Amino acid sequence: MSHHTPRALIAEDEPILAAALAHALQRLWPELDIVATCPNGVEALRQGLALQPDILFLDIKMPGKTGLEAAEELAEQWPDGVPFPHIVFVTAYDEYALAAFEHAAADYVLKPVNDARLGKTVERLQQRLRDSGSGTTTATPAPAATLAPMAAMKTTAASDDNLARLLSQLQAMLPPAPRLHMIRAAVGNSVRMIALADVVYFEALDKYINVVCQDSEALIRTSLKELLPQLDPQQFWQIHRGTIVNASAIATAVRDDAGKLSLTLRQHPAQLRVSPLYAHLFRQM
Repeated sequence: MSHHTPRALIAEDEPILAAALAHALQRLWPELDIVATCPNGVEALRQGLALQPDILFLDIKMPGKTGLEAAEELAEQWPDGVPFPHIVFVTAYDEYALAAFEHAAADYVLKPVNDARLGKTVERLQQRLRDSGSGTTTATPAPAATLAPMAAMKTTAASDDNLARLLSQLQAMLPPAPRLHMIRAAVGNSVRMIALADVVYFEALDKYINVVCQDSEALIRTSLKELLPQLDPQQFWQIHRGTIVNASAIATAVRDDAGKLSLTLRQHPAQLRVSPLYAHLFRQM
């Protein structure tokens, strides 16, 4: 990739904070070109795909789509062969929650943004852009100590893995939800009780989830995000933003010519697409 001016996108729903972050970045990193400021995650996804910046500053809590959801969907839809952007999450999280970011290839800055912390992030980003050979920077290299927890995201596959790890770590920090054993689904005027073992996969449909069994389907009114923490992670695997599959129902994982992964099931004709973010689940298969 030829040397070019590093480009960044900011996604932040509070205009004053977005402006403060942009001004601080201009002070600390004058060469950085801020190509877009997005007021929400939906816009961050749209503009991110259109502009393909080198760096994303994503506020974690935004209406419509969180920064994490925007990052997840960007990773799913990112074009092959284009290096995935370096991600910096902007968050009001406490120290305890920040442990997850320390282990993933994502940096974070706390609100309200202060120059000292942002300065460290800028140094790390400059170093990572140098390591991955994109973006020209003239700053002195960051000291090795500040780089220790940060792995340079050189390939999209590596960044998918890192992002998947980050998402699962953040999921693990949420208070545990009570485990489900049965699912109550309304079918006409009656309530049908479905044993979890009978579920082949769950599929998100707008405000509902379609519960797909071997020879029947039923709708429940919840979201995958609410359902997932109540399922046994050994048994039910998220394989896509809109799909959770019963691991024991999987027959084969097949990669097509374009490298896209899909699953065939033991007792159901459906073929389920696996997002690149969750491909690591099938590396051993």
